[in-house]
Amino acid sequence: MKKIICTVTNDLVYDQRMIRICTSLSNAGYQVQLVGRKKKNSPPLKEQAFEQKRLNCFTQKGKWFYIEYNIRLFFYLIFSKADVYCAIDLDSILPNLWASKLRGKKRMYDAHELFCEMEEIIRRPRIYKLWKRIERYAVPKFKLGYTIGDCYKKEFQDMYSVEYEIVRNACVYNEENNPNKNKEKHVYYQGAVNEGRCFETLLPAMQSVYYPLIVCGEGNFMEQAKALAQTNGISDRVDFKGYQEPLKLKAFTKDAYIGLTLFQETGKSNLYSLANRFFDYFHFGVPQVAMNYPEYAKINSEYEIAVLINENSSEAIAEALNKLLSDDAYYNRLAANCLKAREAYNWQHEEKKLVAYYKKHVG
Repeated sequence: MKKIICTVTNDLVYDQRMIRICTSLSNAGYQVQLVGRKKKNSPPLKEQAFEQKRLNCFTQKGKWFYIEYNIRLFFYLIFSKADVYCAIDLDSILPNLWASKLRGKKRMYDAHELFCEMEEIIRRPRIYKLWKRIERYAVPKFKLGYTIGDCYKKEFQDMYSVEYEIVRNACVYNEENNPNKNKEKHVYYQGAVNEGRCFETLLPAMQSVYYPLIVCGEGNFMEQAKALAQTNGISDRVDFKGYQEPLKLKAFTKDAYIGLTLFQETGKSNLYSLANRFFDYFHFGVPQVAMNYPEYAKINSEYEIAVLINENSSEAIAEALNKLLSDDAYYNRLAANCLKAREAYNWQHEEKKLVAYYKKHVG
């Protein structure tokens, strides 16, 4: 049985994308291990179809965390037998590169971000320069890999002459994941509360949207987001739920009335993104407000499931939300389209491409 080790820098419990990927590879007959990190407040790991390993670090954030984690990960990998070392994004790529070279094994790159084009990287010149140097050194050495959409695929091809497979972040199709018909009107966001996710304009926009906002997630913009809710006088209508385990998160999504997929166009990572939450919403029949970026526009042109906005201003966000909240016929049409879209865009289709790619290149 061929063994695959996949590495991330996050806590494994909340990573629905990697749980899907590792489960599919395990079901396809591979021995799979997912390696991440253990935080001070990490909940116990849930039993999965694959092995899980969390590395302890003294530092929890910033450059010293990345340095420490990569050192620990490198030594873990060189003493771990595997047939394939798979780096999930750039922040764990170096240990996988060096371990695969030392052990004479294959390596795979799972690129679900244009890492150097992320908001928190691109606006910091020194940090950007460092990560870009790592990217230019490492990515061309990963001839095997997959990414989340046509735009990312083209970027990697243009930058580094690598031809990656496309495996979208779609949800598992389940006919039972129908929306709650008796749900109350509110606005819902799930995902990282990070820079570049438009909280600077979303929270002021909620002054003109007279319904609650529920936020499930945490991130590097959480404290600023809470302060903005206070400053704009909407703290009583914004509920920050923090991280939610996958089963609880599904319950929140099922009850959602309108979803949000908002990104600032600071870098190409946001502009060309295809976020997990975009699929999560329409798989539960939830219309959403999303950015009019290429990947979202492509799917929305096939199945009208979202109100796409051309700018992330407070006025544009408020106008789109109020349209869905006030026009029941329009809302119901989009909700019905969501259930059609999930039959075309789902993990059952995407995992076939993932498994076929591994079978072709790994055996």
